Amino acid sequence: MAFPNWIDQISEDELDAQIEQARARAEQENATQPRAKSVHFDADANLIVIALENGAFFSFPPDLAQGLAGASPAALNDVWLDASGRSVHWEQLAADFDIPNLIAGIFGTQAWMAELGRKGGSQRSSVCQSQSIPRQRQKRRSSPQKH
Repeated sequence: MAFPNWIDQISEDELDAQIEQARARAEQENATQPRAKSVHFDADANLIVIALENGAFFSFPPDLAQGLAGASPAALNDVWLDASGRSVHWEQLAADFDIPNLIAGIFGTQAWMAELGRKGGSQRSSVCQSQSIPRQRQKRRSSPQKH
């Protein structure tokens, strides 16, 4: 046991007060932060799908998440939630994520996110490329001409 003499360090009243404070904090977090009720890997869509307690769903491609990129469908299916619904875990992949952070778009460490941003910023879709020139031309034509 890490704290064998903890009972000598705190009174029952202090312990009761700390427990009550912890319960109040948990109740506040449960009311204001998203909690998951289930999670699974949808192989057909190549998405991790998280069902939230409020009825909403959140999903993302595994290649966005640090530790999940390139993982096999079997490894991605080996996923579980903690009892509170606050985090999701892939034991085989040694990957753990906080649900509120995932929803906020945080899929790994700062270095991982910087690399995702660098990769994303260097690519443009063919739709964007083909539509950018006509939009620029249209802007020039629609501006009033001075004589």
